[in-house]
Parts: sequence; structure tokens; C-alpha cells
Amino acid sequence: MSHTVETDVVVMGGGIAGLWLFRTLHTLGYRAVLLEQDSLGGGQTIKSQGIVHGGTKYTLTGQLTNASQAIAGMPERWRNALAGHGEAGDPDLRSARILSDYHYLWSPGDIGSRMTSFFASKALRGRVDALSKAQFPAIFQHDGFRGKVYQLNEIVLDIATVTRALVQGLEAYIIKVDWREHGNARLVTDTKSSIEAVELTNEQNQKVLLKAQRFVMAAGEGTQSLLHTLEISEPAMQLRPLHMVMVRHRHPEPIYAHCLGITPLPRMTITSHPDSDGQWVWYLGGGIAEDGVKQSAEELIATAKKELQALLPWVDLTNAQWDTLRINRAEPKQNRLLRPDAAFCQPVGNTIVTWPTKLALAPNLSDEVIRQLQADHIHPTTNDSDLILDGFPQPDIYPNFWQGCFGDDAVGETP
Repeated sequence: MSHTVETDVVVMGGGIAGLWLFRTLHTLGYRAVLLEQDSLGGGQTIKSQGIVHGGTKYTLTGQLTNASQAIAGMPERWRNALAGHGEAGDPDLRSARILSDYHYLWSPGDIGSRMTSFFASKALRGRVDALSKAQFPAIFQHDGFRGKVYQLNEIVLDIATVTRALVQGLEAYIIKVDWREHGNARLVTDTKSSIEAVELTNEQNQKVLLKAQRFVMAAGEGTQSLLHTLEISEPAMQLRPLHMVMVRHRHPEPIYAHCLGITPLPRMTITSHPDSDGQWVWYLGGGIAEDGVKQSAEELIATAKKELQALLPWVDLTNAQWDTLRINRAEPKQNRLLRPDAAFCQPVGNTIVTWPTKLALAPNLSDEVIRQLQADHIHPTTNDSDLILDGFPQPDIYPNFWQGCFGDDAVGETP
């Protein structure tokens, strides 16, 4: 025997895109349920560097690109949500932790002189500010530094605390699912490859048919298997890999900055994350992570040590711990695996397939889904009182990206 639960929207995937959308749906009055197979905020979300960027790194060719234009308004959107006065429907993120109010861009040697005229151009005013030496972040206030520093209108966030803020108060509508053959969840489809319902089995072995007017796939890399279950071949997914470096150490000064190189991609992007022992975990992305895909962990760590010694020679990393982390960025398929410019949202029957493409674009993705619901005349019911989902497990919040790295069995959450 089973009973049926009717909802407006079922969101599949509890990363940053799914959670922002899920929170927005509830704020607007939709009856929404979120299904997550692993941990909330795990996968791509927690492995991101937490930078809510405005596209400046896409302008290093010397011109504004489609990607830089699409993402330009996102930092302000996030800042408003973090201050508790976001746009209608946006989540209240006042309990989330900001690691740095600004991200920076620094140039070693004379590269900065070649970029100064572009960064001073009218096109980038309000996005990039050249700093005097007295304004440099502490990490660059050393005699050994000879380059230039620019302040970007970009924030760096503690992603685990963002996840917690998005989840808070909505736990009753979040279910941990297992899509495997003998798991507790399966898609019930009709002959047109549309989803009729999600059949869930609770911990008392009772079956629930979870029905919705729309099902939103926001599962990142996991979206591919859901599409395969529905025998949907379009839209297709692509994976662009990264091989990140982590350095845990006791140098007192954090760094949040892109390093300019000789290519349009930053030579290195570094963010700093405090662990529970009072150490910093520096997280290295950018060019070194792109190039590191073809390297072993040992080779990439050797490269990172050499690069950091060249770029920040005054930082003593003698007793640092090193590790690497591989990430797959899941995106809608593009020609030649190019990076998409904006969040992706495409209806397929009663399913909406999404990929945010960037952490910063989660609000943009939510906007697109809400717009699609409104176009399909799916409006909020404003009543969750009978939306009761008892006896189901709830997923944990993934605490930090270095969990289990550096030879540790576990690392405590960021305080």
C-alpha cells in the first residue's frame, strides 16, 4: 500500500543551485520538496572556492566577454542576501560567514603595467580598483612584493555556512534518497518519458508517491543518470575537470586573490579557509588546477610548491601539509567543451533540467526556473500544512572541502 503526496515542485539535488531555488520556492509560497542522494552542499558546491565573482577574470583578454556580462550583477545580488534585504524571494543569508568582503587580483613583475590602462577603462569602473601600497592586504605588505594589487567587487564565502543558512527551518521538506536499484527512491515514468511521481520508501518500509507539477533536476554531475533513466538525450552534459591543491599551514596572513599570468586564465587563484585547529587551508585553483588535470598528485604538489615560492617567497611553508582534490564541473554540453556563459535552464516535458555553471549564478538559475513556472501558470499554493513526510532520513550538511584530506580521517567543521 502507498499514499500520495501532492506538491508544486520537487527539486532533485541539494547543492548550491538546488538549495537556493528550494529556499526561494518556499519563500514565494510554493509547496516544494528537495531530494538529495549524498550530503547537502557536497560535491561541486563545497569544492568550489567560495568566490562570488563578477566576471572580471573573464576580461583578461582585454575586452568584456559574454561570460563577464552575464555574471556582472551577481556579487551585488549576493551581498544583499547576505545583508538580509535581497530581492523578493531571495534567501536571508545573514547567518552565513563571509571570509573576505573582497577578492583581489595581483600582478607579479611588470605584467601589471600592461594591464593598468585596461583596468582603468570606463568599461570596468566599479568592478576593479587599483590600490596604493598602503591599501594592500596584509599578505602583500612585504618588502619582497614588487607587483600591483587590484580590488575586485567580489566576495569570498564559507560555503558550509551558506548551505546551513539555506537549509535552516526547511529540514522537514528535505529527504535523503538512494536512486540505486535497491535504494529507497525511484522515478515513476509514463510512456512519454515524463515523470509521473517519485516513489519513496520510508524507514518503516511504507511507500509514498511524491507527485509534483514540475520536477527540477539540479543534481550537478548526478543529473546525467537521472536523464538516462528518463531516456532523455537532450540536453546533454559535459564535464570539465580540475585538479586543485590544498596547503594547510600556520602562516598568519590569509590570501584571497587571482594572480595575473601571461594567458587570459589567472595563473593561480588562491582562497584561504580557517580550520578548527587555527590553521589556514589555502586552496589553489585557476591555471594551476586546469593544467594539473594531467598531473599526478605528487607532480602537482611539486609544481605548486615551486609556484608559491616564486610568487610569495616571504611565506614560509616549510612545515605545511599538502594534498590535492579532483573536481568535475558539470555543465550543459558546449562545442569543444567551452565554458557556458550563464546558468542553464531547459524544460523537457514536466521536468526542468538545470546547471548553474558557477556558484555565483545560483540566483540567476533560480530566476529562470521561477520564470518558467510562471510561464506554465504554476503558481504558489501558500499552504504547507498538509505536506507531511514522516519517517525519511535527512542528509547531512557537508562541513568543508578538505574533509578526510591530509591523511586525516576527519576534520572538524569551520567554527
